[in-house]
Parts: sequence; C-alpha cells; structure tokens
Amino acid sequence: MNTDSIKEAVKEKYGEAARQARLDQPSCCGPGRPRDGTCDPITSNLYGAQETGEVPEQALRASLGCGNPTALAELKPGEVVLDLGSGGGIDVLLAAKRVGATGKAYGLDMTDDMLALARENQRKSGVENVEFLKGEIENIPLPDNCVDVIISNCVINLSADKDRVLREAFRVLRPGGRFAVSDVVVTSEVPAEIRKSVELWIGCIAGALRDADYRSKLAGAGFEKIEIEPTRVYDIEDARQFLVGQGIDVDAIAPRVAGKFMSAFVRARKRAQAECCAPSCCGT
Repeated sequence: MNTDSIKEAVKEKYGEAARQARLDQPSCCGPGRPRDGTCDPITSNLYGAQETGEVPEQALRASLGCGNPTALAELKPGEVVLDLGSGGGIDVLLAAKRVGATGKAYGLDMTDDMLALARENQRKSGVENVEFLKGEIENIPLPDNCVDVIISNCVINLSADKDRVLREAFRVLRPGGRFAVSDVVVTSEVPAEIRKSVELWIGCIAGALRDADYRSKLAGAGFEKIEIEPTRVYDIEDARQFLVGQGIDVDAIAPRVAGKFMSAFVRARKRAQAECCAPSCCGT
C-alpha cells in the first residue's frame, strides 16, 4: 500500500463524509447516542452536551475523531492553536472559543469538501478568530515557530509518513509549545490482515502506531516530556464492529486485537529554549 493510494483513499472517504454531514442524519458523536452497530465505536460519544451545544450540528455530524483534544489540551486565552486534519471544524471552533479573541485557531485539511463545510460551520457559529488552510499535514503551510499548541483528532494515524508529520509539527511550534493530540494507538503488533486493508487504514485502525513507536518518533522529531494517556480501550465487541465487512475472518482476528487498540491522548513539548554554554547566555 503506497503513500499516494492511502492519501487518495483518505480524501475520498472524508470528502464523502463532508457531503453526508450536510444531510439530515443523526450524529454518533454526542452524548447518549446508542452503540448499536450504526455508530463506529471509535468515533461515537466523544463530546459532552455543553460542547455539542457550542457548534453547528453539521460540524458534529462531520466529526470522525477518536477523542476530544480541546478538552484535554489545557488551552489558555491568547494562544495560537493549529488543528492537523481539521475536517468539519468542530475542534477548531471549540479551541477558538477557549483561546478567546486574543488567540487564534487554525484548521488544516487537504479535502475541499471538508474545508467548505468547515468554513460554512464557522460562518454559522459566528467565531471570527479562526482560519482554515488547505494543505497536507506532512507539509504544513505555516512558518517556523508560529503556534503555541498543536491538536489533532485521529488524523496522524492516517498518514503514511508519520515521521514527517511530527517533524513538521515540531517546526511550526514555538519554543515551549505543546503537542496535544488524540489518536488511535496499539499496544502490540497488528495482524498483517489488518495492515493490508485500505478501508481499515482510513478507518483509523490499520495505520495506528504502537505506543513505543509513537514515543520513539516524537523523540526523534525533537519532542520531550512525552506522555500517552489511554482514553478508551476497545474490547472484543468493539473489535467485531470495526472488522465486520472487511473481508477478514472476524472470529479469528477479533480476539487477537481486543484490548490492544485504544484511543489515547498524546502529549509532548518542544524545549523552551536551546541549551547554551556560550558566555553570552551563561554569564561566565
């Protein structure tokens, strides 16, 4: 499975998701929605009632994340936030309200339909301190050292070049900046049958990193203070839901992945300032 085929599959799926969000269909992202097979166990029930009341319904319907990064990122008034893979804009709009009028929230997405939907949701919400950018998370169209916090919601696992994504995230963060994303993480090796499935890749499963690999890649990009906090661990019934219909022997595979996939909140920091031993900064 090459990079281009993954990228095109992601564009197709998320473009269709944006178009479906404009239809009058119930969302699985809000509280109190049944987990009856119609809702993905990864993307369902992520936002509280107060948060769902802060954004347009279409933003909620277009949410395909696995967590709620704005609730965990400890955003502060005046900060500049960048959401990698912003989709219909739900996390950007929530972040913009938390950083206030003195702050700003950027959303970055490569899918035209999602960008159009996000800008429509921004207009409906009346939030002004937001800007949606077209681009890829492997090539962020922003200058070095320009944002305080990077958030993302189940998007980094979709990239076939995660090392580049993390290097780009490090580049655009200011010294002392925070990496605070929700993502799907695995705790052991993923069966080959799953890794080969494009549909499961774009469904956030096949491309998920092992927790140790995520730590290693973040450190390799220059990050420190790395933490991975589980927010939802998927049991065998969850595994059956996201494996069914994929041409996989569900009865054989589900027990091998149950309890090994999880949604997690991944934190890291960019060093506040470079270490220096020159007389100008050491005072000697």
